[in-house]
Amino acid sequence: MAATASPVSLASPSLPRTAPEAHHRAPCRRSLYFSPRPVATSALSLRSSRPPPPRAASVGIPVVADVGAAAGLSPPPPPSLPFRVGHGFDLHRLEPGLPLIIGGVNVPHDRGCEAHSDGDVLLHCVVDAILGALGLPDIGQIFPDSDPKWKGAASSVFVKEAVKLMHEAGYELGNVDATLILQKPKLSPHKESIRANLCDLLGAHPSVVNIKAKTHEKVDSLGENRSIAAHTVVLLMRK
Repeated sequence: MAATASPVSLASPSLPRTAPEAHHRAPCRRSLYFSPRPVATSALSLRSSRPPPPRAASVGIPVVADVGAAAGLSPPPPPSLPFRVGHGFDLHRLEPGLPLIIGGVNVPHDRGCEAHSDGDVLLHCVVDAILGALGLPDIGQIFPDSDPKWKGAASSVFVKEAVKLMHEAGYELGNVDATLILQKPKLSPHKESIRANLCDLLGAHPSVVNIKAKTHEKVDSLGENRSIAAHTVVLLMRK
C-alpha cells in the first residue's frame, strides 16, 4: 500500500510568499500625502556657501553709465529723426494797468500780463514748443527772468532765437497748433492779426499756423479773468 503524503500547511514559514502577496504586504516606501522633512539649514550656512556678488568698485570696473566717460569718449550724437514734436505751455497773471500783448499784437483790455518781459503768453508758448521739439532747455533757462537784459524785452526776440536754433539743427516748421485760454476779452476780432504776425516771425505760411481761443467757463483764475494761458504743439520736419 502506497504511503500517503501528509498535507502541507499554507501557513508554513518555509514556503515563500507569492509575488502578489509580497507586494500587498510590503511596507509602502512613499507616501502620497507626506513628503520627507527637509534638512534644516541655517541662514548663516546659506550665506557662507554662496559666493558674494561682484562689486564693480572692488575690481575697478566702471558702471555702465560711465563706461564712455571712463574711456574718454563723447556721448553718441542724437538720432537724426525725420520729424520732431514739441509741446509748450505758459500762464501769466493778469493785472490792471498793464498792456495785454498776444502774439505780438496789443489787444485792448483793462488788464495785462505781469511778467519779466512783455508777458506774451502765446509767443512764450510757441518758443517752449520749438525748444522742446529740439530737446533743448525751456525758455526760462535760456532767457532767465533773473537776467536784467530781458527786462521788458519783446518776446519776438525769443521767437527769432528759437527759429535760429531750429534751422541750425537742420529742421523747418511743419505746422503749429495753438490754443489760448482766457475769459476776456474776445479774441475773434484779433485772431487774424495775431496769426499773421506769428507767421511772419516763424517764416511760415498761414495755412500751417492755427490759433484757437477758448474761455474757461468762469472756473478758477482763468475763468475769473485773473490769468491767461496757452497750449501749443509744433511739428518740425527734417530739411
